Amino acid sequence: MEHEVSTVNEVAEVASSIGFPVAIKICSDLISHKTERGLVALNIQNATEAENLASSLLAKIGDDELPVTFLVAKMEFGRRELIVGSVRDHQFGDFVMLGLGGVFAELLSDTVFAPAPLTDSQAHQLISRLKNQSVLDVFRGESAVDRNQLAETLVAVSSAHIAHHEIGSIDINPLIVRPDGSLVAVDALIENIELPVRHNDQFLGDHYFSDEHFRSLFSPKGVVVVGASTHPGKFGFVSLHNILTCGYKGKVFATNLDGANVLGIDCFKSLDEIRVGEVDLAFVCTPASTNPEIVDACARKKINAIYLTSAGYADADDDGLKSQIALAEQARSLNILLVGPNGQGLVSRPDELCAQIVGPYPPAGEISVVSQSGNFVSSFMNYARQTNVGIARAVSAGNAAQIGVPEFFNYFAEDQETKVVLAYIEGAGDGRALSSSIHRLAAKKPLVIVKGGATALGAKAASSHTGALASDDRIFDGVCASAGAVRVSDVERAFDVAATFATQPLPNGNNVVVLTTIGGWGVVTSDVIHDENVLSLIQLPHRLEQKISRLLPHRWSKNNPIDCAGGETRETVAEIMRCVIEDESVDAMIFLGIGIQSNQARMMRDGDRYPNFELDRIVKYHERQDVMYAQVAAQLSAETRKPILVATELAVADPNNPGVKAVRESGRLCYASGQRAARALSNVYRYAKWQGLAR
Repeated sequence: MEHEVSTVNEVAEVASSIGFPVAIKICSDLISHKTERGLVALNIQNATEAENLASSLLAKIGDDELPVTFLVAKMEFGRRELIVGSVRDHQFGDFVMLGLGGVFAELLSDTVFAPAPLTDSQAHQLISRLKNQSVLDVFRGESAVDRNQLAETLVAVSSAHIAHHEIGSIDINPLIVRPDGSLVAVDALIENIELPVRHNDQFLGDHYFSDEHFRSLFSPKGVVVVGASTHPGKFGFVSLHNILTCGYKGKVFATNLDGANVLGIDCFKSLDEIRVGEVDLAFVCTPASTNPEIVDACARKKINAIYLTSAGYADADDDGLKSQIALAEQARSLNILLVGPNGQGLVSRPDELCAQIVGPYPPAGEISVVSQSGNFVSSFMNYARQTNVGIARAVSAGNAAQIGVPEFFNYFAEDQETKVVLAYIEGAGDGRALSSSIHRLAAKKPLVIVKGGATALGAKAASSHTGALASDDRIFDGVCASAGAVRVSDVERAFDVAATFATQPLPNGNNVVVLTTIGGWGVVTSDVIHDENVLSLIQLPHRLEQKISRLLPHRWSKNNPIDCAGGETRETVAEIMRCVIEDESVDAMIFLGIGIQSNQARMMRDGDRYPNFELDRIVKYHERQDVMYAQVAAQLSAETRKPILVATELAVADPNNPGVKAVRESGRLCYASGQRAARALSNVYRYAKWQGLAR
């Protein structure tokens, strides 16, 4: 119950009619945040106090802020406060927000966003994303929050925001949780915005480019390196070398102003000497000033795609930006797909094409990579080489003059060679196009994203690196969460997650068992599972405990993690794996312990007593044992269609360890620790649940 009045005397009268205690707040279109100005009085107990406090509040108002009114309302009580709102983000569009509210909203910073409009189910998903879920449950003797009412509130705010385009933001803060769990809004602010005049913006994205353009980029019948060099340190030499030596089977040409022979290729002096139809991809390593003529020459030769490594565009200065815009428009007008400028290159393993100015060249696989930073393309491909979890396609978007991450997402969504997509993003650019492409791709395939600029300092670094402005990081979180895309904070975890998608079956649920030959490894892995609160480290069913007890000494842990307590042998570990993964209560397993015996075997092999004293026999036995663990894990996973993740620090410390090598040879990722395996499995389970493939 609340009333708005104009005078101090009316405040006391209305307060008495409402019944004490009451709250009083100054109302003015010129004052947005009343609490910060001390223009709110709470828990007023009688009429005299109401009149005195109203006078005190009025004294704080400047003449230029008049007139004002007084809002008198019944005092509401509750230990918990939420904030609900909406915002029009300049990059990504309309969003609804939920968070822990009141005066601590900014301090606690537990807020989540979701794109508007919002359905009831999406509202419940938004509620579940708050970090502090315990605040919504039974709390210090008070009832749990009425989640249905909270969802209704979120949907109502979403509807109001969408229906009224003049609304810039809605802010309901606090939304008090009463002791019975019901909700009441005690303060709200709506900010209107001046609607922008919309122009017909030119769109240079996937609505224009055809499958043929991307076929020419990733599966060309012929490639020409424009600006080939005889100097081994120049891009024009390195890129030609990489194309020639990595197995590309198509035709390879090169241009050089002097017509020199480079790496056994007799170069043309210009593109005009190439016959029409011989080439559909030009890889350009020339100065920016020469590129407009090169684009025209490509058009004359019916070249569909150009990859431009040249710097000196938007990465340099405003004049460079103008040149970049002009070059992109020139290519568009000539029906040419232009990637870059300032790019590192591309890899297409199905076509054995390595057209890039740096290494490495990764093994073949099913992960496709796109990055706004060329170095991160190299990082992901280096991880692929280290782990033998391969790459399908990889591309550095460079300055993205014509196409960027959204267009590559749309292409990968339909690409039959791509099973999972891995991306590094710094700036959103056209946020709506990026959001649309994320939703389109993640609906069909797993998408793993690392985004730079998550902090204020990171955003500044990203801007100076690419000229792209970072949007509010929580808005981007909302985009990813609403699409089912997996966003992670670091590059190592990103590759772990992508590799898990590429090499493991999706789990049907979150019940996981940790099997370890060393207790401490199981403890720290369990800590991660507990802290992330996504997977469930289940209590072993009695039937499973009995089966394992027949295989291990009585001192084994008899709980989860399963600590073999030194009772493991060549046979028992494999038998325990089968018992565990075949149990109907278990959805996934993490195995810790591979490579230990081979580690000792390496010391024996390297020692000066080898192969005497039967060392040759025991070394081979230890190595065969670890190989068998890897093979059994892969076999059981394939049979049961359940994930079995094998982890050891030897994956990094000694990649030639026979156990580690056997995991790689089985086509699986050998995780560098149990913690990393658990984190990756958590992300994969979240995706499976989002897609409705897991309970």
